[in-house]
Amino acid sequence: MQAVAINGSAREAGNTEILLQQCLKTLAFEGIPGELIRLSEKRVTPCTACAKCFKNRDGKCIITDDAFHEIYGKMCAADIIIVGSPVYFGSATAEMTALLDRAGYVARANGNVFSRKLGGPVVVARRAGQNFTYAQLMFWYMIMDMIVPGSTYWNIGFGLAPGEVKEDEEAMQTVTRFAENLAWLAKKIHE
Repeated sequence: MQAVAINGSAREAGNTEILLQQCLKTLAFEGIPGELIRLSEKRVTPCTACAKCFKNRDGKCIITDDAFHEIYGKMCAADIIIVGSPVYFGSATAEMTALLDRAGYVARANGNVFSRKLGGPVVVARRAGQNFTYAQLMFWYMIMDMIVPGSTYWNIGFGLAPGEVKEDEEAMQTVTRFAENLAWLAKKIHE
């Protein structure tokens, strides 16, 4: 089994990455290795709704950029996909939205390849917007026919300055339990 965590934040080692790393650390403890992908280090061009992925059905997007196919390939290979975003003006980052829009279209055009994979979102904000952004990202998991386990609360955290989310003990406990539930479920499915 393999996990991938995708960070939609512009900040390396910021609050979103801290929550994603906590998920990966918990999964690794449970015997499931994972990889962190930082969208801040990549360029994923937004979807143009050209529908060529539905016409070609070759598992590829015709838009050329430096990262989409690499990341999409890792998402396809993973058993667990976790995405994380800070809240930017009440929603997920443009980088995260660009990736999920394109990955969603290509996946659905090619047999819905994310169907029954496991995963879920994590979200961080300074003050507000977590619930909307969490729901925004959760809609992607639902329309992709994926399985999202619960936790002790929604996978949200509070923090502005890098590292501040560590002070949100409930957030750290929530994402830890979320990752434990991902591992438990993955093991049950693979029994």
